[in-house]
Amino acid sequence: MNKFLYEIHEQPAAISNLLSFYSGPPGENLLYRVKDIIENNKIEQIIFTGMGSSYFISHAASELFNKNNLHSFVINTGELLHYNMKLFDRGTLLVCISQSGESFEIVEILTKLNSKVHCIGIVNDEQSTLDRKAGVSLQCKAGREEKTSTKTFIASSLVSFILGWYLSGSWNNQKVRMIEQLAMKIKEVLENYVPSIGGLLSFLGDLDTIQIIARGPSFSSASQSALMFREALHIPATGILGGEFRHGPMEMVSEGFKAILFASPGKTFAQSTKMARDIAGFGGKVMLITGEKPEIKVDRIMPVVIDETDEFLFSLLGIVPVQLLIDSYAKARAFEAGNFNRGAKVTKSE
Repeated sequence: MNKFLYEIHEQPAAISNLLSFYSGPPGENLLYRVKDIIENNKIEQIIFTGMGSSYFISHAASELFNKNNLHSFVINTGELLHYNMKLFDRGTLLVCISQSGESFEIVEILTKLNSKVHCIGIVNDEQSTLDRKAGVSLQCKAGREEKTSTKTFIASSLVSFILGWYLSGSWNNQKVRMIEQLAMKIKEVLENYVPSIGGLLSFLGDLDTIQIIARGPSFSSASQSALMFREALHIPATGILGGEFRHGPMEMVSEGFKAILFASPGKTFAQSTKMARDIAGFGGKVMLITGEKPEIKVDRIMPVVIDETDEFLFSLLGIVPVQLLIDSYAKARAFEAGNFNRGAKVTKSE
């Protein structure tokens, strides 16, 4: 088993580690400290920020906060650093997500915060700059990761969800059980999904480029999936919102077009499955990741059904088949996915 696949298989254990931490006194104390900051300071806005995978995670995190009446928004840290610093003129809870805690832009922004800004870190590497300098550091407990983000993506996402649930008063035993089940479901996918990978590889064939489409929380996973294709396989890929794909990019679809589409259960399931049918109708192929088997019998659509009804947890379970597909695609072409040739795991320059 190569290192990339090994880290994929570590995901259930990573989830169990963080769940044990945040369902016990040490983690709950950190969550309480964030709540205390909000209650005892004039917080006028909540901003999520990050780079790369952490920026993608911020989108789903912010949507969960907004769903739970914790109004928030997302800004890429580089854009925040150079173009949006005036936002810090008002009381701010700044949630910085960085798996390493050492990304250049995150480290730089920490030097520019004034007294109106209260920084919360979501970070995997303990004793990193973000871990040390954040007012409260929420640790992901995923363990060391060397390759393209897999377990740290899922762990960081879950910590942001737990924070949102806690602040809205909905972090409870039911949520704990949901996350326990998520770990078990990921383990089942890892154990049982491999036989179907060959069919997906044959269905998609050689890839010159691929579009990855989603709505809602799964846009975070679509963006991360596209990054994995670019970073781990060196294949051009784009993560795009389903609504945005309708507004122009649909014109690209013809014979040879290939896409992965996340059709999460919930508000936009019908729109997403309709888009899969439309892409197929124009000659494209779609790997359709869905929480319920759609009544679609089209040769150009290959459904991948996963057992998760919660939209936010669906976004995490749904990315696991993509991780396995990327590993298998690389193996079929005699190289190892996830190696860094022109950069590094941690980006320390701008």
